[in-house]
Amino acid sequence: MATDYVTRPLTRADEPVLWEMLFLGLHTAPGEAEPAREVLQRPEIARYAEGWGREGDRGFIVQDARNQQLLGAVWSRAPAAGATPELAFVVTPGQRKRGIGAALLTQWVRANPEQSEISLRVGSASPAVRLYERFGFKVVQQTETAVTMRRDFSPA
Repeated sequence: MATDYVTRPLTRADEPVLWEMLFLGLHTAPGEAEPAREVLQRPEIARYAEGWGREGDRGFIVQDARNQQLLGAVWSRAPAAGATPELAFVVTPGQRKRGIGAALLTQWVRANPEQSEISLRVGSASPAVRLYERFGFKVVQQTETAVTMRRDFSPA
């Protein structure tokens, strides 16, 4: 596969991009009804993007090399004291199965070697579970609608 996209670090100016990525990540299954945008105002969702650019915020965005179209993003925020950081990750519909997700996760892991523990949540029926498993994530909790995965690793 030819590399037809570019990856760059997220900046403070990318907060609107993260809001869009959150929205796209909320409805990923084909035929699934699109939620109302107001769902982004829920604190449990807004916390992923609101006020992006604080100390400890880090991540990457992938864009089409030709037209700068948004293809995906991966990011995390510094957690509350004692909490495990949570990784947010979205590849836009229509762009999946092109290696973009693997490239994003590879970039994030390489850029954050000091991160000894990270978790993420994904829909229980999501094919992304297999991708995360390839990167060392293991299921630590599962419900009918979600899977919580965690990756523990030692710094390089």
